[in-house]
Amino acid sequence: MMSLPQQKSARPCCLIAEDQALIGMSLEAYLDEMGFAVAGPFPTQGEALAWLAANEPNLAILDYRLGEGTCADIAQELHARGVPVIVYSGVPRGIDVPPELQAACWLEKPVPRSALLKVVMELLPTSDQTAPH
Repeated sequence: MMSLPQQKSARPCCLIAEDQALIGMSLEAYLDEMGFAVAGPFPTQGEALAWLAANEPNLAILDYRLGEGTCADIAQELHARGVPVIVYSGVPRGIDVPPELQAACWLEKPVPRSALLKVVMELLPTSDQTAPH
């Protein structure tokens, strides 16, 4: 598992929270190819929140259901910081989605790489991407 502090990288940082190892590694490899520093993939909310205690990503890709529940606490923390969130899940968005995830971009697995790339590029902040927020 990779956990780079984005402040030491010239590349924008994407946090990944995904409890399925193969999907997490695939996202990590793809984002690395796109030029991102990757934090994670974190299989639990606790691990992602621990990383967030000292770091700031430029955007995040979160599986809705993680090993210990949903990604709602991570999304709430990121929303409070103004960090864009992509929910990448096999679960369709339902009416029971917590408020912190209502505004998130929601992609249902599987998604073609081209579609993920398009959403990532639309959501990536265009200002100085490595400056602490």
